[in-house]
Amino acid sequence: MANFSRFTRIAGALPATVPFVGPEAIERNRHLEVKARIGANESGFGPAPSVIEAMRQAAGETWKYTDPESYELRHALAAHHGIDVKYINIGEGIDGILGQIVRLIIEPGLPVVTSLGGYPTFNYHVNGFGGRLVTVPFKGDHENLLGLLEAARREDAPLLYLANPDNPMGSWHSAEQILDFARAVPETTMLILDEAYGETAPEGVIPPADALLDRRNVIRTRTFSKAYGMAGSRIGYVITSEDTALAFDKIRNHFGLNRIGVAAAIAALKDQAYLAEVLERIGTARERIAAITRANGLAPLPSATNFVTVDCGRDGVHARAIVDGLMEEGVFIRMPGVAPLNRCIRVSVGPEKDLDLFEEALPKVLKRLGDQ
Repeated sequence: MANFSRFTRIAGALPATVPFVGPEAIERNRHLEVKARIGANESGFGPAPSVIEAMRQAAGETWKYTDPESYELRHALAAHHGIDVKYINIGEGIDGILGQIVRLIIEPGLPVVTSLGGYPTFNYHVNGFGGRLVTVPFKGDHENLLGLLEAARREDAPLLYLANPDNPMGSWHSAEQILDFARAVPETTMLILDEAYGETAPEGVIPPADALLDRRNVIRTRTFSKAYGMAGSRIGYVITSEDTALAFDKIRNHFGLNRIGVAAAIAALKDQAYLAEVLERIGTARERIAAITRANGLAPLPSATNFVTVDCGRDGVHARAIVDGLMEEGVFIRMPGVAPLNRCIRVSVGPEKDLDLFEEALPKVLKRLGDQ
């Protein structure tokens, strides 16, 4: 019988993988209970009560497909950001949008520039469409703007990815630096400016919504998964030039959103008072995580996100032992994937009860490892 595969050469060569191992899989595979879920950069504070009520009201209409044009949500976002609706399009969270961007721009073999150790799901999409990843190491635990720019120019790369604030280190660049960087990117390179943590960033980090609309080669991605507490709803959006926003309509899944999630997003935009309350709680939780880790001889890094990355002072083997040890205590956290970033662990903010468990478990784990 002739050798035959039903899959493309690209798909056939890829491993079956998931960019992140979820806490549910850890519970199944290791037979351990997750008591404190502070590893996936979700918001344990949850969405606003007004959002939950909007979801309840929408549940009865879940038999309907969602408006494929997302008319109401797009207009709500446009009003929220003070820009014309023509600059906005909607997708299934930033993860789904990243896949659409790669599909729009990358053909097999084309180079894509990103940071070494940056967001793994973006790399997953690049590999899935046959792109060639070109990575630039972090510099001082920050994404290296000059290095990324030089790589994009050297490779004549059609696509460049930058997160600000970034995951997994929680570091950031100022809005002024980002604007200078975006304007220096070659016009032949599309810049993805991932602003998933835009709401949690301090003032002066996120450029105004209208700042880069004149750049046809910039796509800014935003989400309701972080500060708004709606990770399970999978609602994200882009702010970009008019022609690029329209281009998504060529390839996006027009019925990919769910009515309950869309209703939740619209309600969340209306309840900015709750968002302000959550941002205060995020700031308080970041301070507590920093204090807990510092008291145990570790070095928390400054963060503009809803997590704190903590330097454990050694290497990836040691950091992995801490992650695994905490999971044995029921505390789920994560860590960066490549050296030298993987000397760190990453702890998401969460309710006080979750941080109580983290505070109790960390010294036990470090003692078992001989660190205390």
